[in-house]
Amino acid sequence: MRMSMFRSRMADKSIDYTLLWDPDNQYYLSNFQAISYSRPIVLLIEQKKSQYIIPALEEDHAKEKTNVDEFFIYHEKVQNSHLNTDYKEPLCNIMNDWPKDVVVGVEMDILPASIYQILHEQGFRMKDIEQDLIELRSVKDQEEIYWLEQAGRLSDAALEASFANVRVGMSELEFDSFGDQKLLEMASKEFPGLIVGYENWTCSGIERSVMPHLHSSTRKYENNDVIIHSRQVWINGYRAENERTFFMGEPTEEQKKCFQLAVDAQQAGFDMVKPGVKAKDVDIASFDIFEEKGYGKYVQHRIGHGLGLTEHEEPYLRFDNDLVLEEGMVYTIEPGIYVPGVGGFRHSDTVIVTKDGCRSITAYPREMEKLMF
Repeated sequence: MRMSMFRSRMADKSIDYTLLWDPDNQYYLSNFQAISYSRPIVLLIEQKKSQYIIPALEEDHAKEKTNVDEFFIYHEKVQNSHLNTDYKEPLCNIMNDWPKDVVVGVEMDILPASIYQILHEQGFRMKDIEQDLIELRSVKDQEEIYWLEQAGRLSDAALEASFANVRVGMSELEFDSFGDQKLLEMASKEFPGLIVGYENWTCSGIERSVMPHLHSSTRKYENNDVIIHSRQVWINGYRAENERTFFMGEPTEEQKKCFQLAVDAQQAGFDMVKPGVKAKDVDIASFDIFEEKGYGKYVQHRIGHGLGLTEHEEPYLRFDNDLVLEEGMVYTIEPGIYVPGVGGFRHSDTVIVTKDGCRSITAYPREMEKLMF
């Protein structure tokens, strides 16, 4: 179904062939997802057939997972040195058979410059197909929503396990590990045979919590710490994000004020999300909560981002995006402020746009009294 919809987009743009590099776009259309970091994989799509160029070590995996029509394998061991040893060899051979007047669809922000140069030198016309993929992926179907819901449920269980064990003197990494163990145990029992993954980071203390993105460290929790804990969980490729700000001990009055502002700003975002609303209006509604109380200067980022197969994906909820929200879109709602000498304050929840609003697939408590330890 997805391949059919994508080919319709190609036809609408008079695109004859498409080259796809992005692993998540490839997975979305072909159901094949490799561990790819140094060996290029290329998915080629035309109206009547599809082709994969893959390294030899992925051949069995690819043929098991996808029904692509044709595979071209390249090798990297001496016994096969007489065969293709570079992905560009089969790619150029394929392109040599194309008529010179074809139009090639590419992901312009992702396409390697060397391949762009080859296409250009061959005289092929190129059209950017990336926005069409963004639009197709941004509205989730029921199967995708199911997996997002499961990821949200696992993330809630992970947060619960970490918070059940939190104490002064434990490290950020130790705190994370309780949630890691819980979600992996649950996933192994409930979803045998599926791929489940996670990532998390914890920023503890006034100095670290004002820096929104830091890897978890061996720093140990201290009395009166303000802490931001972030967790993403994915199952079958689909992700949910779940973040909470919490305290070790009693927060100061200003910390209480900042925490509540972040909660109120998030609620303003929740209240704004519904079909027909522009993405920018969600961001602005949240920002106004901070600005009205004199904390606007401590905002460093948009209210949220799209979520699905990729950790951060379009469309984004930011002040300059005129995109109109649709039912089935999925976003994080995560406004934050980062006040030097006071701390950072941010919750993040993953929401699905419904026909008359939104619903969160992450449900861990957000109230201050439940986040003081």
